[in-house]
Amino acid sequence: MPPVIEVSRDVPEGLDLLAVAVTTEGAEEPRLGEDELPATLLAAQGFTGAADQVALVPGSESGPPRVVVGVGPAAEVDADRLRRAAAQAVRAGRRVGSLGLRLLEVLDADVTAGQRAQAARAVAEGAGLGAYRFVDFRSEPTPEVLERVVVIGKGGAKTAAAVELGARIAEAQCLARDLVNTPGGTLTPAMLAEVAVEIAEREDLKVTVLGPDEIAEAGLGGLLGVNRGSNQEPRFVELAYEPERPRGTLAIVGKGITFDSGGLSIKSGEGMMTMKMDMGGAAAVIGAFSALRAVAPRCRVLGYLPMTDNMTGGDATRPGDVLTIRNGTTVEVLNTDAEGRLILADALCLASESEPDAIVDLATLTGAVEVALGNRIAGVLGNDEVWLDQVEAAAGGAGERIWPLPLPADYRSRLESTVADLRNISTTKDGGTITASLFLAEFVADGIPWAHIDIAGTAWWGDGDDGEWSKGGTGYGVRTLLELARTFTPPRRRRSRG
Repeated sequence: MPPVIEVSRDVPEGLDLLAVAVTTEGAEEPRLGEDELPATLLAAQGFTGAADQVALVPGSESGPPRVVVGVGPAAEVDADRLRRAAAQAVRAGRRVGSLGLRLLEVLDADVTAGQRAQAARAVAEGAGLGAYRFVDFRSEPTPEVLERVVVIGKGGAKTAAAVELGARIAEAQCLARDLVNTPGGTLTPAMLAEVAVEIAEREDLKVTVLGPDEIAEAGLGGLLGVNRGSNQEPRFVELAYEPERPRGTLAIVGKGITFDSGGLSIKSGEGMMTMKMDMGGAAAVIGAFSALRAVAPRCRVLGYLPMTDNMTGGDATRPGDVLTIRNGTTVEVLNTDAEGRLILADALCLASESEPDAIVDLATLTGAVEVALGNRIAGVLGNDEVWLDQVEAAAGGAGERIWPLPLPADYRSRLESTVADLRNISTTKDGGTITASLFLAEFVADGIPWAHIDIAGTAWWGDGDDGEWSKGGTGYGVRTLLELARTFTPPRRRRSRG
């Protein structure tokens, strides 16, 4: 069980460990802060207050041992830096029963109440994310020791509410991590749909699940085509959060390929090793819906989740086959490993039919985005400048890095087929993220602002634990979606970013 995250104005008695933040300027003082941390001892450990440094100080009669976390120059301390520091402190304190996080004191005295609340929320998020472990498949998992984390800071009810919300957001992101980390042979499309139903029932959301017959009736030819090589039945899940007197409608779409072998265009053995993560978009959407009630956005939020695996069974879709998407568009499949865009095409058609004010989709879509941006920054593309600005602002407010890529109309010719309306891969090898996004754009109804977030690089973290990042599934996108819903303003203009 993850630790309980609570809040206190002052340092509670009986803590096993206390974490404090120190800036680079603070590390130069002879006795650091009200704790009077021994500067000589810290200096002997090479501690300078630089960001990401962690040091330990023994306890005394007046207080518990302390873990000291460097946060860099005081002018650079913000919610993102404190989220990271909280995660580092929690990892350092995993072997104690209770940990206090006195990190908010390094904030500038002039910060607004809103900024202080945002920082408190980030500390709680970092604590929950830093405590994350995935042990479901270990025969003898190491028992959890840390049971209680106390965020210490002034601000009264606002700080308490922010910490509570931060804990819920972290829980939502950890749910997405669990889903991504679960093997594809266990997390089948049917099981993923069951998780979505459980969340909907818990959160009092509307949910609809389509099985194979209903998917066929709905004309979801992309989803059926990808599913042809599988022994597992596909699912299509629709979720809805509907507040009273909603201020606009936001539709979110998530790619749900529970395992991707590449189909007949089969991946290499190494390329398949992490392909249980190919449903990271759907996981992020389910995670976000699990915390929507806590965030309480004023807009209506609709979710569209196509779910299948991509396998090599006897009747798998062959290169050269033609599929018909829900809107009647025919697609020549020339690479069965470009399957995510096929199931998203159906989902974007359905999302468009609900006539939302805007659409955003998340998908582990292209390896090209990781080549361009690495594994910590997602790419975003779309058809509306105003909406893209809003998505980027939400990602920035949530502390998830994102970068815009162009969507030039003249690249569209690379998707022209000689036998169908479209081909599912470009005629060239360059610009893969762009051409995949142009393919998706074909299935967004005219006039609807749309953004596509390619999380192929950010949904999986292959290196060791680093700040709030844990090895394996990251749950990237949950915080962005929640912030986007919280701050949603229906776009009024269409200005293409090309």
